[in-house]
Amino acid sequence: MFEANLSGESALIYHGGDRAAARRLFPHAPEPWLDLSTGLNATPYPFTAPEVTAFARLPEPESIAALEEVAAQSFGLDPAAKIVAASGAQALIQLLPRVIGAKKVAVLGFTYSEHGRAWAASGAEVTTCESLDELAGADVAVVVNPNNPDGRLCDADELSALAHEMGARGKSLIVDEAFVDFLPLDNSLAPLPPAPGLVVLRSFGKTYGLAGLRLGFAFGEHGLIGVLRAALGPWAVNGVAIEIGIEAYQDDGWLEASAARLAEDGARLDALLRGAGLEILGETPLFRLARHDRAREIFLRLCDAGVLTRPFAERPDWLRFGIPTGEADFARLADALNQT
Repeated sequence: MFEANLSGESALIYHGGDRAAARRLFPHAPEPWLDLSTGLNATPYPFTAPEVTAFARLPEPESIAALEEVAAQSFGLDPAAKIVAASGAQALIQLLPRVIGAKKVAVLGFTYSEHGRAWAASGAEVTTCESLDELAGADVAVVVNPNNPDGRLCDADELSALAHEMGARGKSLIVDEAFVDFLPLDNSLAPLPPAPGLVVLRSFGKTYGLAGLRLGFAFGEHGLIGVLRAALGPWAVNGVAIEIGIEAYQDDGWLEASAARLAEDGARLDALLRGAGLEILGETPLFRLARHDRAREIFLRLCDAGVLTRPFAERPDWLRFGIPTGEADFARLADALNQT
């Protein structure tokens, strides 16, 4: 959340991607906005346009099962695990407090605030912790891995051990792997046998640059994933998302090419940010976290130029930058940074 004051007015930008709020605050900024606030792949997957039947009919259970199967294969999911699709990882974040009862929830922070917000709204006492060891005593522990916004990466074997320890006591570990797709497989819990009470979340839209499609997944041990499926109810994923998701998850070549492009574009962004005097604190293939004493001023100046980044009210010297792509976007960002 970021509070900006402009011409005596106040407004709030709660999340990345809120270009409508940015336009209200900066009505004279050039269009179109260059939105680097979300951590999305800037090159969307070039899907085949779905047939009209994908819009006209209710999704069939067999189609959803096919989507979950190709997603499981893409993730390298252990055969003992169960997977369920939903209309975005955020929908699952909102649902989990209703499915898993908890009085005390521990979140490994500083991290994506919606996890803590969802559990607090359910009446749980939410504590932010700084190490994995501190999480074990909670009813539910939450780890974002790699972390948003600093890219902190916890060892998958250590997370698995924590999940088994908590599961043996009837507790749950939730691991949000929304930004893991472009990392080596051993950074994910997917290939490891699931522990009791473990839920792992995955996002489609960030990796494939199609956030508006609203598609995400949860996987883990059969019992808890079955409860999640029942709570989601029928038709939890729309027909268009099913068709595009099946196509995308079978296209390993596109994923590999995107990873290579993001590595090159990320290195180019690093050079731009350092050249502008920003210190890079952390990263994933889809974003960089940078620090500057004048981060608030830089944010506002970039907005004046129609470039939206992600500020943090809790860390006023931080800015998160999504990875631009293409000469025009890099040139525009470079020009805007030169004006700060």
